[in-house]
Amino acid sequence: MPHRQRHHRAVGAAVAATAALLVAGLSGSASAGTAPADSAPTAAETLRTDAAPPALLDAMQRDLGLDRRQAEHRLVNEAEAGATAGRLRAALGGDFAGAWVRGAESATLTVATTDAGDVAAIEARGAEAKVVRHSLADLDAAKARLDKAATGLNTADAPVWYVDTRTNTVVVEAIRPAAARSLLAAAGVDRSLARVESRAERPRTFYDLRGGEAYYINNSGRCSVGFPVTKGTQQGFATAGHCGRAGASTTGANRVAQGTFQGSIFPGRDMAWVATNSSWTATPYVLGAGGQNVQVTGSTAATVGASVCRSGSTTGWHCGTIRQLNTSVTYPEGTISPVTRTTVCAEPGDSGGSYISGSQAQGVTSGGSGDCRSGGETFFQPINALLQNYGLTLKTTGGDGGEEPGEPGGTWAAGTVYQPGDTVTYGGATYRCLQGHQAYAGWEPPNVPALWQRV
Repeated sequence: MPHRQRHHRAVGAAVAATAALLVAGLSGSASAGTAPADSAPTAAETLRTDAAPPALLDAMQRDLGLDRRQAEHRLVNEAEAGATAGRLRAALGGDFAGAWVRGAESATLTVATTDAGDVAAIEARGAEAKVVRHSLADLDAAKARLDKAATGLNTADAPVWYVDTRTNTVVVEAIRPAAARSLLAAAGVDRSLARVESRAERPRTFYDLRGGEAYYINNSGRCSVGFPVTKGTQQGFATAGHCGRAGASTTGANRVAQGTFQGSIFPGRDMAWVATNSSWTATPYVLGAGGQNVQVTGSTAATVGASVCRSGSTTGWHCGTIRQLNTSVTYPEGTISPVTRTTVCAEPGDSGGSYISGSQAQGVTSGGSGDCRSGGETFFQPINALLQNYGLTLKTTGGDGGEEPGEPGGTWAAGTVYQPGDTVTYGGATYRCLQGHQAYAGWEPPNVPALWQRV
């Protein structure tokens, strides 16, 4: 049987098996070919959108122009959209060309494909279909060639490049168009895959040597705590790599001795973690507006177009949306990749601070341009890559990520960072990961169909 024919039959079978479960708008939590148990939680329940505190909802209303009902609905829709996009990515295979949400309440999910034969399967899931020329794999490969070429070039005048799924291109933003053309030529990227856009400002890191609050590095520079973490019994926090080098000491906002940088990468990536002393305790919270605690219940990565909020020691709470996921950015110190690009503003001293979507940790502030008075953009280092690189466990209210799963066991393990497409066994069955996340007890594959699909 030809490959394309087999593919269409497989997708059609998946749709037929779940057609009875579909409702208006985005579909629920059925995995392809397998109806969930009545007790299986929805994606919104899995990601605890109900845990969003008033401070986060208030910031979403202020920065995204929403009312309270719209903010709450947006978080639910974004959770369901991520799960639906994950299932379609698995079903479409090499045809998949990306997904994004739009609308005040993120009520519309669009899934792109390179094959018009996939449209029915996409629409059956309650999403809009867009047929495009290039697959996400092709765009990612082109962007990887740009990353490789950039190591031998000065990209200060072409400081940002990323995969833009909404336009089905790899975009290079340049202060001088000639610099973008040079990068594309050096990478051997076909111009049919690429688009050059102009920008007026060079991104910078938000590192502040003037001092202030949050935490201080070697009693001089100031940055912001990202997310509390553990490594075995050791407690600490994740932050940006440009904030300090391994061995640098930190003190808290109260100037009390706090800890030591255990690892730091910058440039290349922008990640670090600090091990704290016994005077400091890791909590599953991010500091919100007015000193309120914002719960962190996991680290499921949000999709393009989703809302995201940032906490920083200079400007506090600000919200926006995710513009692109696979982005490279050049600062004066060098190029960072991959980071996530957002419409959230930040200023010096906010570096290292927390990005959160609903109750799901997303990353730590790297840098950007503009400010919170005139508006700007920011880039964050994704948290899951940081956790994986250093073997850290995010502190959450949802469970102890360091626990090993009990019976029936398998290769799935709490504390492991999983990416879309990863497969595990649990209870004698095989499951495929639908959305990137760090696993913890309670998120075993059969319990969270928003994150895992039985195969």
